[in-house]
Amino acid sequence: MADDTNDPTRVPGAPHPRETKALIGQDAAQAAFLDAFTTGRLHHAWLLTGPRGVGKATLAWKIAQFLLATPDIDADDMFGAPVPTSLDIAPEHPVAHRVAAGAEPGLKSVHRSENEKTKRLRDQITIDDIRALAGFFQLSATDGGRRVVIIDAADEMNANAANALLKMLEEPPARTTLLLVCHQPSRLLPTIRSRCRTLRLGPLNADQMTHAMAQAGVTPGADSTALAELSAGSVGDALRLALLDGLKIYAEVIALLGTMPNLDRARALALAEAAAQRGADQRLDLLYTLIDIALTRLARTGATGQPPAVEAAPNEAAILTRLAGTQSQARAWADTAQSALARARHGRAVNLDPAALVLDTLFKLQQTAPPR
Repeated sequence: MADDTNDPTRVPGAPHPRETKALIGQDAAQAAFLDAFTTGRLHHAWLLTGPRGVGKATLAWKIAQFLLATPDIDADDMFGAPVPTSLDIAPEHPVAHRVAAGAEPGLKSVHRSENEKTKRLRDQITIDDIRALAGFFQLSATDGGRRVVIIDAADEMNANAANALLKMLEEPPARTTLLLVCHQPSRLLPTIRSRCRTLRLGPLNADQMTHAMAQAGVTPGADSTALAELSAGSVGDALRLALLDGLKIYAEVIALLGTMPNLDRARALALAEAAAQRGADQRLDLLYTLIDIALTRLARTGATGQPPAVEAAPNEAAILTRLAGTQSQARAWADTAQSALARARHGRAVNLDPAALVLDTLFKLQQTAPPR
C-alpha cells in the first residue's frame, strides 16, 4: 500500500480516496462521465467541482482506474469488449493492485508538497509541482494505453503553477486525461475553466452521510447532530471533525469567543500551540475552517436576528447572540472574517510561525467583539 504520510488529500484515520469502495450520492456525475466515454466524447480535461468532502477525489480516483483498465470502445468491432455500464473495475484487476500500491506508471497525482526547509506542507501547489508532470508526459504510455493526472486541489495552485498548467491544457499530450479536483472554481483562471468539462457534485443527505461514514469505519453516535450541522452535507468534513477532535476544537473556538472582548489569553495560547505542533498541519487547517464556520454563523445570527437552530457547541446560541445582536455587528463580523482569514492565508503561504498566526487571528476577532 502507498505511503500517504504526507498526503494532504486524505483524512488521517480514514481510507484514502483511492481506497474508498463505493462513491455514495454522486450517481449523476458518474453517469455523465461514463456516457462521454462510451459515446466517444471523452474530453482531455475534467473539472470536478462541488463542496469540499462530497466525493470529488473519490470520483477522480475511480475515473483514473477506470480509464487505465478499460479498453477503447470500437464501434466497428462486433466481437470487441462489451460496453462498460459502470466506472467500477474488478478489485483483482492489475490496475487496481498497482494503484493501491502507488505503483501505477500511467497515473500521476499532484497535491501540495513538503517544503524541504521547514518540513511542513506548503500552503499552495507550486510551479515545480506542475513542471514535474513534464517528465511524466514524456514517458511512453504503458502498453500504448492512457495516462491520467489527478490534481487535488486545483484551486490550491499559485499563479505560476496555474499558468504552467494552462500551457499543458492548451497543448494536451496525446491519450492523457487531466482530472482537476476543485472546491472553489472561482479561484481558477477563467482560461483553465474554459478548457475543462465540468462535473458538479452535490452535498449528501442525512442517510447518505450515515452510509458514507459507516463505510469509512466511523460511527458518530451522540455527535451525529453536531457533525451534520458543521459539515453541511460533506462526508469528508464530517470525517475530519470526527477523527481530528473537531467538535472539541469548535467548542473551544466558541468558548474563546465567549470571553471576548476580554480574550482569555492563556486559553488562546493553548489553542494556538496545539494547532502549531509539528505534524499538526491537518489540525491547523481544521482550526481555520472552524473559525471560518464560527464567523459565518456569527454574521448570520446578526443578519437574521436568530442564532442557528442547532447548537454545535455548548452555549453557542447565547454567545453568538451577544456578539452579533444587530445587523451592523453582522457586517463587522463578515468583514473581519474576510480580512483576518486572508491575512492568515498569506501568513501561511510565506511560512510564518503557525502559533503566532493563530494568536494574530484571535486578536483580530477580539477587536471586532462589542463591549459587554
